[in-house]
Amino acid sequence: MITHSCPDPGNSFGGSLMRCLVVAVCGLGCLVMGLPVAGQNPPGGPKNLKNSIGMEFVPLPGGKFQMGSPGNEPDRIDTETSHTVTLTQAFRMAAHEVTQEQYEKVMGKNPSHFRGARLPVEQVNHADALQFCRSLSDLPAEKAAGRKYRLPTEAEWEYACRAGTATPFHFGAALNGTQANCNGEFPYGSDRKGPFLAKTSPVGSYPPNAWGLHDMHGNVWEWCADWYGPLQEAGSEDPPGGSQGVSRVLRGGSWSNHGKNCRAADRYGYDPVLRRNYLGFRVVLP
Repeated sequence: MITHSCPDPGNSFGGSLMRCLVVAVCGLGCLVMGLPVAGQNPPGGPKNLKNSIGMEFVPLPGGKFQMGSPGNEPDRIDTETSHTVTLTQAFRMAAHEVTQEQYEKVMGKNPSHFRGARLPVEQVNHADALQFCRSLSDLPAEKAAGRKYRLPTEAEWEYACRAGTATPFHFGAALNGTQANCNGEFPYGSDRKGPFLAKTSPVGSYPPNAWGLHDMHGNVWEWCADWYGPLQEAGSEDPPGGSQGVSRVLRGGSWSNHGKNCRAADRYGYDPVLRRNYLGFRVVLP
């Protein structure tokens, strides 16, 4: 067992956040094991859904994929144990992070530091994200449609982010701030520095992945449903995440992070009560 100390997700230079105990890396290959494949939209099935407050949801089929990172991926850490995961159920994921406009419509307030209707809501903790899901589900139109919103599991999040790819990012192996909103002064897989905006971007400012999901890398970290724990402990079929813990999972990196922290496999366990201007979320529907 290994104890791994990691930086605060809003500061790539370090911090007090501690990773949970993790199992050693198992060295599986990086080949995506199942369908749908890279470059294809999710096959068949329903069209995108738009709910009563204008949130767009992309239908994603169940499938098999390689979760975590291969042993030779630069800057990987031991919590990214590579293993095959199967998601047996289709689900819908929001095409964008929850915006400030959407959050205010549902919750009647906007806690964000950076202000703008189309900017992602931030300065929300895990409980805030869960309450948004409950309150959105309770809106009359959503209740009439039988929609029950929730946060994605960590496995659902990575599956959706990768969109059939096995590279560090859904667009390839390099990131320097031109492909996603991160700290381009510290690029990944490239010697060429890129922009550092030092703030959030309107959702959808960057091209989506092959399945139509925007900002899966950078902009704001996204809360997942799971307690933070060893990946393999969660199981290989529809893993629910750790059964208990002190930290909740964050995925995707943010506007303030180095490229390495925005990789598809990068994961953090973070104090669920904290609110920061780099913490946001997106929601899913079963």
